[in-house]
Amino acid sequence: MIGSKTKLPAPGGLLSRSSNWILLISLSVILLGYVLWPSLRLFASGLKIQVLIELFGSTSSGNRRALYNSVWISIWTVVGSGFLGTTMSYLFFRYEFPLKKALVALAALPLALPPLVGVLAFLFLYGESGILPRGIQALLALDRVPFSFQGMWAVWLVHVYSMYVYFYLFCSAALQNVDRNLIEASSDLGAHPATTFQKIILPHLRPSLISASLLVFMISMASFTAPLLFAGTENFLTLQIYNYKVNGNLEYSAAVSVVLTLICLFFLLLIELNRRGSRVSTASKGSAPTPIAIQSGAGRLFALIAALSIIVFLALPILTIILISFVKEGSWTWQILPEAYTFDNYVNLFSQQDVAQPIFNSLRMALAATVANLLFGVAAAVFIVKGRLPGRAFIRLLSILPFAIPGTVIAINLIVTFSSPSPLAGGAILVGSLWLLPLAYFIRHIPLIVRSTVAALETYDDRLTDASLDLGASGLLTFRKVVLPSILPGILAGTLLTFVTALGEFVSSILLYVFDNRPISVEILSQLRLYDFGAAAAYSVLLMVLIGSATLLVTYFGGSSRSSIVR
Repeated sequence: MIGSKTKLPAPGGLLSRSSNWILLISLSVILLGYVLWPSLRLFASGLKIQVLIELFGSTSSGNRRALYNSVWISIWTVVGSGFLGTTMSYLFFRYEFPLKKALVALAALPLALPPLVGVLAFLFLYGESGILPRGIQALLALDRVPFSFQGMWAVWLVHVYSMYVYFYLFCSAALQNVDRNLIEASSDLGAHPATTFQKIILPHLRPSLISASLLVFMISMASFTAPLLFAGTENFLTLQIYNYKVNGNLEYSAAVSVVLTLICLFFLLLIELNRRGSRVSTASKGSAPTPIAIQSGAGRLFALIAALSIIVFLALPILTIILISFVKEGSWTWQILPEAYTFDNYVNLFSQQDVAQPIFNSLRMALAATVANLLFGVAAAVFIVKGRLPGRAFIRLLSILPFAIPGTVIAINLIVTFSSPSPLAGGAILVGSLWLLPLAYFIRHIPLIVRSTVAALETYDDRLTDASLDLGASGLLTFRKVVLPSILPGILAGTLLTFVTALGEFVSSILLYVFDNRPISVEILSQLRLYDFGAAAAYSVLLMVLIGSATLLVTYFGGSSRSSIVR
């Protein structure tokens, strides 16, 4: 009707004005109360110049040594992981060689290993009493083991094993967009393969290499499990935080936490700046190049040996954990291989209540945290992408903040904040209760569902929403019938990753658990300290199966969602 004041919905107008305000207020309360406020409390407690000088001022200070060790190992982790991951992705992309399919299938295998389980596998395999050193000792009739992985280089090897996957995934995704015509033109002009890599491939990989390097450095700085079991007498920042807390010196623990958090925040800022600066079109004008088959006999032999070596390096830790999971308690002490095997370790997981309790505890806490993350993550992502209020950037920033806070620091944050009655806990003290650990899981994993859902929403066509609204559907019905089915793969990917990550979480758990809610990861460490290696390995295999299954589901529902979460 002419002169009618009927207002058509704005493009992508999924949220009404009242819905925008409800989401902004609700999300702000949660993020301010449980993410920002605990961090500010930690800084107020730990950012004291006198304490920092006392801890880091002396050249002989153990904390200064811990800072040096953490930075040193992180730099070399980036170098080692970058070399292995980038080399593997380029070789898979460019060449055809024996055992390539098997190697491609195993390349992302470390993703199925929770940090504690991976370290445990290396301990059983390469430690001083491990299978490989003792086997070589017996084979060569030596008086002592020829080698054993311990100290800084053992931590480095575990880090490379678990973190090269980031370089591999990032670079593999980038290489899929390389234009075949450019490579063929370079070859036709007589360029050496090294020149082609330097002039064509490397510039294309640079954003992915920078993102992976920053991410791996930050994750390595926050590493706790490998230093705990392999570092020996060497100090690391995460270990200092843990040791001060266990010894009752919360002020020192908070001060070291502040230093570690500032470093990780700096690298998160660099990641975000690199991510925004690299948002350029990567669509190629031609198809991906056909891999070159290695023809020479010497080349194929070298490729076969290299492929076998990498396959053994990737698969042996997992096979070792599976083997040890059948060991009868007390039957593996000085022997190279266990002498007695049993299925009881698996039977006991579900038949004995005290053995099964950590499993049920982990499942309950992981499920509770995941449901909370799912509701919060989808709401936050919808507001960030489709909201119409200025607070969207603020919500996005606080939603990724937990990604930069190491697990040990999140635990100290919560201890500092909830060691006294707090309105955020309904006036109760949460420290020492069953609720603090699920809260930690929720906070740690906020970025996962938020980022996977944001990535899905950013590729969603707003014209579908406009059409639904024009036909008279409400915003809620439009979201349920139109938007949700489109973004469901991203939501499911983030949800599964959240669940399995919470299921195997160790770093926060070791500082926050109580006996009644002890999770699987803490029980694994307890069994290891009791020398019941079979039980510890059986728990580990259960975690690997759950995480491996979820990884396959993530790949099925939305393979690109995993990389979008960490980018």
